[in-house]
This record gives sequence, structure tokens and C-alpha cells, in this order.
Amino acid sequence: MNKLKIPISILLLTIGIVLGVQFQKNFSSDSLQDSIEKMDDVLRLTQRYYVEKVDTHKLVEAAIKGMLDKLDPHSVYINANRLKTIEESLRGNFEGIGIEFQVIDDTLTVVSPITGGPSEQLGILPGDRIIKIENESAIGIRNEEVRQKLRGKSGTKVKITIIRYGTDNPIEYTIVRDKIPIYSVDVHLMINKDVGYVSVSRFSRTTSRELLDALKDLKQKGMNRLLLDLRGNPGGYLNQAVKVADIFISGEKKIVYTKGRRKEFNEEFNASLESDFENIPLLILVNKGSASASEIVSGAVQDWDRGLIVGTTTFGKGLVQRQFTLSDGSALRLTISKYYTPSGRLIQRDYKNLKNKEEYYNNAGDSTLVDGDNLYHKADKDTSAKYFKTKGGRKVYGGGGITPDYIIKSAKSTSYTTDLLRQNAFYKFVLRYLETNKQNIIKKYGDNLKLFNKNFNINTSTLNNFLEFAKKLKVNFNSKEFNVDKNYIKARLKAQIARNFWKNKGWYTVLLNQDKQIQKSLSLFKEASDLAGLNN
Repeated sequence: MNKLKIPISILLLTIGIVLGVQFQKNFSSDSLQDSIEKMDDVLRLTQRYYVEKVDTHKLVEAAIKGMLDKLDPHSVYINANRLKTIEESLRGNFEGIGIEFQVIDDTLTVVSPITGGPSEQLGILPGDRIIKIENESAIGIRNEEVRQKLRGKSGTKVKITIIRYGTDNPIEYTIVRDKIPIYSVDVHLMINKDVGYVSVSRFSRTTSRELLDALKDLKQKGMNRLLLDLRGNPGGYLNQAVKVADIFISGEKKIVYTKGRRKEFNEEFNASLESDFENIPLLILVNKGSASASEIVSGAVQDWDRGLIVGTTTFGKGLVQRQFTLSDGSALRLTISKYYTPSGRLIQRDYKNLKNKEEYYNNAGDSTLVDGDNLYHKADKDTSAKYFKTKGGRKVYGGGGITPDYIIKSAKSTSYTTDLLRQNAFYKFVLRYLETNKQNIIKKYGDNLKLFNKNFNINTSTLNNFLEFAKKLKVNFNSKEFNVDKNYIKARLKAQIARNFWKNKGWYTVLLNQDKQIQKSLSLFKEASDLAGLNN
């Protein structure tokens, strides 16, 4: 299990048109017209004669979903509300007050104000409890209600009342809503004096720009080797995948191409821009949660022998969707083509012989591979599969995602640690811990994350308090499993505390030390340089 990142929704191409008459015009045939009339007859008869009153809107949505279930796993119908959420995450911003939040024990709690947002500018802090919104009680509020009440158009105002530990009276804030950035680069930092680390969570409209800014900052701090983390990255915009790959791939080399049933969907995308990072030693971390755009980037880098792909086999999504917006604001996301890496590999794994979508998603990755060097892809050699060759002549195989050049499986959590995570025990405990320890940490470490990471430790007393706290959350203590995961549990608590002061940078700075895949990767840069023909 990847303990750093949480997988999110997959999206490739987006375009809006109205279906209906136009769809019928473009694809009409006698067979299609007969089917449309048959569907219309069934709907009308059901509406008129069914024993109970029917919701025709729900019937139509169910019919659409049933129809798409007969196609591939990635052709889907998205209702209007869900579509707004998806597009927001990939657009790169939303409008609101700018907080990350959780509802803890029926109380709306600020996890962190978003950098650059109005809440941060007003001085709202992690751990603040919002007890009123527009003078109405917020106790018992649900997540969806939070979004409805706190989000809104830029320039509009909302009044909140908070309680803050150490402050006797409630504090009122009037917040002017604004556009809030949603970053796809979760963090960038220096792991050591010359290795830069960048984690990218999805491919949104702003990803290539965010990544370039991060790389430039790291270069100024001494980076001459890069670890790009795409684990758990489900994809996003195709054009952003091309732009990200172009940062590392020189000349006019092919990055990806698509082929569909209709010729207008056949496209080829090549590198075109020069960057300062075309010769930097490069490792890309992937796992079974890395899909779509992540596979385009890692596939292109692998085919050109530009860097080393490390981790576990990716998801295997090589289908391109185009989004057709329907008249009620919902959308049909329809597969129109397949994408191929520069060497000609189809990344999409087989789905036609599986029972359902659940089986398809559960079967992602290849759990049979063992840790070790796979530079010449002997571990994933499949005599029945067609092989392709990289620029340097290495054999690579298609039809099942991107298999890494070096296999490193992530450490698995015990059931005890999984239960702690499921009950949100780390965050809930740290929230209370900081009520009495926050000022001491500020006094001792100030804003010095490096000093905190070096000297702060979870002592025995704090750890025992946490275990007792977990018992109250009905997490049964398991001595054997606790001892297996003890170092990770302590690191997770420390990371949660660091996040309160330094946001994602604090979180990653602590946890990267416990990450088996990261630590092993740091020893592989020579292989990456040799593969790419670099002198570093």
C-alpha cells in the first residue's frame, strides 16, 4: 500500500458538445433508428402503465449506464453534480474560502488553510473549529453541506465563528471568497544535497507549469538528479502528459500516438520544446495506481531509455476518452481511440474476458513480480505477448501497463495499522496533542523544518497515549503487529504534527525517510545515467 498518496478520478481528453440530434445526424442508420424507437417505446409504456409512479430521469440514467457496461471499463456516464467535482479538480481551482477540512466528532475542523487563499490571509489556523456559519450552528454538519455553505462566487462574503484552543471566546471572521488554487504538484523538496523530489498527484490543466516551476526552484537549490513520483496518479489531460514528457525528452521525438476506428481520432504527439532538464538523471516512481497520463510519461521515458522506471507495474489504461456534454449538464465520456507508446506498445490491458468492472479494477498491476533489476525485462517476459524495443534495443512488452525497469514493492501495512488509518486515529490524536504542545513546538523549532525533522521524536509517553487513544476508537491493540509497524506509526504521528506547521512539505519530509521505494531508488541513479548515456 502506498502510504503517501491517495488515488483520484481518471480523465483524459475533454470537449463539450450537445448530443441528441447531432449524434443521430453523425451516426444514423436504420438499425440505430430502430433501436432509438424501441427504447422510446419501452420508456413511454413504462411511464404510462407501470403499477407505481416512475422517475423517468432515473430510468434513463440506468439505461445509459447499462448500455455503457457493454463497452469498455472507461466509457462512463457522469451526472451533472459529479461532473462539476471532477472538472473542478482538473481545472486547477475552485471558488470558496480556501480550507482543507474534516468533520471530527460532529465538529467542522480546519485541517489546513490552503496556501494563498483568503482563510490563510485572515489568520485561520489548523485545528480551528468552525461552530457557526452565517450565525447558524455548524455542529453535526455533513461534508456536502460544508461545500454548499462555504463555497461560492469570488467576491461574495460568508461569516464564520470559530473556537480556538487557548482562546477564551469564539472568534468571528467575515471571509471574502476567492479563486482557490488546486495544486497537482503536491510537493517539491530536496531529499539530499543533490537529489530533488517532486510528487505529482494528477495531470490537471496547470500541471506542466507547476512542474516546471518546481524544477526551477529545485535547480536553484542544487538539484542535479531528479526523482519524479507518479505513484497513485490516475492521469488527467493528455496534452499535459505530453508537455510533462517533453520537459525531459529532447528534439522532436515521438511521445505518444493514438489510433481509433475513425481516422480523425488518429493523432501523433511529439516533443517540441527545449528545457533545462533534458539531460538530468531521472527516476520515475510508479505503482498500480499510476494510470493513463502517468503511463504516457513513463512509457515515453522508458521507450527512449531516457530514465529508469521504478516501483511496480502500472494500472494499464491505454484508452482515450472524449467527453460529450449532454443537455442537462451531465456528460458521456466515450472511448474513441487507444494510445500507444513511441515503440508501438498498447498500454491497455485486456478487459474483455472479465466478469465486471470491479474485477477489472481489482486486477490492476502484476503482483507476481519480485523485487530486483528488470532492466532487460526478463521478469515480465511473456512469450505469448508481442515485444517491442526501446531506443537502446531493450525488449519491452505491451498490453499490460508499464512494467518498471527495477521492481521495488512497497511495504505492506499490518491489519492493526490499517485499522488505525481507517479510524483516522493519527489525525484525531494529533489534533488533541497540539492543543497542549503546539506552543512548545513553535518555541523550540520556529519555522525550521530541517531542525524539527532532525531532533523531534515521538517519545514513549506520547506513543502510549496514542495507543490508549486508539483503543477508545475501538482499534484493538495487537502487540505483534504493532512491533512490526512501530517505526512507521511513530513516523506517521511525527508527519501529522509536521503537516500542521509546514503543510505537505512537512508531511513528505518526514515520511520519505520511511518509504522503502524512495530509499532504494536513491541508489539507482548511476543505472539511470548509464541508460540515458549521461556523464553525471
